[in-house]
Amino acid sequence: MEIQTNQQMGTPPDNNLVWAILCTVLCCMPLGIVSIIKATKVRDLWAQGDIMGAQRAADEAKKWAIWGAVIGPVITLIFWFLYFIVFAGAAVFGN
Repeated sequence: MEIQTNQQMGTPPDNNLVWAILCTVLCCMPLGIVSIIKATKVRDLWAQGDIMGAQRAADEAKKWAIWGAVIGPVITLIFWFLYFIVFAGAAVFGN
């Protein structure tokens, strides 16, 4: 007689939650929040037996965290560049 259980063999994929939180706090909040949402789905999908879905959610969480880590500093640099241009122009051309 064989007993079947709903438990998965092995461990779930890394959900990248730490990277998602760091991205949210340090880089780009909107993309970090998307990454957190994807990361929190990993364990639920794994518990439901959706191994491919859990892996897909983990990969998406990582992708959004990377995008946030890349885009956040770029946006910051653009902001500070424009800030400098505006105030330098005001100092040069102002009365």
